[in-house]
Amino acid sequence: MNSAYPLWARCGIDPSTGGFIETLDCNGGAIANPRRARTQPRQLYAFARAQTFGWEGDATRIVGHGLDYFTKHYRRTDGLFRTLVDVDGTALDNRALLYDQAFALLGLSAAAVALDSIDRLERQALQLRELIDSRLGAGDGAFMSDEQSKSLRESNPHMHLLEACLAWAEIGSDPGWTNWVRRLVDLVLSRFIRKDSGALGECYLATWEPAPGVAGRTIEPGHQFEWAWLLMRCEPLHPAPLRSAALRLIAIGDEFGVRSGVAINSLYDDFKVMDGNARFWPQTERLKATLLAATLTGESRYCSMAHAAASSFLPYLNTPLTGLWFDQQLPSGVLLDSPSPASTFYHLVGAIAALDSALGGSS
Repeated sequence: MNSAYPLWARCGIDPSTGGFIETLDCNGGAIANPRRARTQPRQLYAFARAQTFGWEGDATRIVGHGLDYFTKHYRRTDGLFRTLVDVDGTALDNRALLYDQAFALLGLSAAAVALDSIDRLERQALQLRELIDSRLGAGDGAFMSDEQSKSLRESNPHMHLLEACLAWAEIGSDPGWTNWVRRLVDLVLSRFIRKDSGALGECYLATWEPAPGVAGRTIEPGHQFEWAWLLMRCEPLHPAPLRSAALRLIAIGDEFGVRSGVAINSLYDDFKVMDGNARFWPQTERLKATLLAATLTGESRYCSMAHAAASSFLPYLNTPLTGLWFDQQLPSGVLLDSPSPASTFYHLVGAIAALDSALGGSS
């Protein structure tokens, strides 16, 4: 982190606007790609945690400018956030995706702490939460992925919405955050987790049957770990026992989704390999989940899993320019030489924070 923060602060921020760059090339050069909404609050989260890792740069200024940029260029006139803008700030895709609204809530929570503005930013977050409910609510306890996708229910944006509500429940004053946490946990237990296998599916119809084709059969090991981590964190806020479901997700991810020492991208619902490549981010989620399972259960097998997970993501960081990361590993073990996505910083920061916490640090 001593290398990543200075590099991304120097090369990963547009000096003219304060907005965050999407990707850096192998030399740390900014690539002029359109900027996704989700990347902006992810970087807010990453830089909001910078001081806890001992970085002495001006993280407060970066977060403040980044939040101003995100609000100016992504918030639509109705209060929801569009999904894509060009480098010059021109709107390229005006859709409001649930995924992006969830990250907007998470970014606001991180900025609220970093800027010491919890009351002010919670008011903004509550306005956005109300819009999510009124504009994207599906009427069955779930949410549509966007305003047009009335027939589909995707688990991934619900996962990040749970993450954001949990973050606000920990710092905010509105009791509705805890109610939303419980609502979303109930939804994943009753709908998104398959009754036959205990695996977490990605895509369902409005009838809660798996979506047709590959989408309805996809099981992502990284999301098994990520959901497990969230469910275990929700235990103090939820009346039902959550640990057995969480540990089952970890077991599925570890037994079927880890190949040649790394968590691969995707499986079919019969647990055969769909995509045997391994992106960086599932390794970080594997570490977070197994570390928390080890802490809560005291069982040595989760400590072993966590050690393996930590070892697996170190090669991704072995780039020619320290502070970047490789994004993808092939089944052969070869790491593809490609640009480093800024969106991965959020995953890396979360993993290092989880490791620091498990080892008794201050993060």
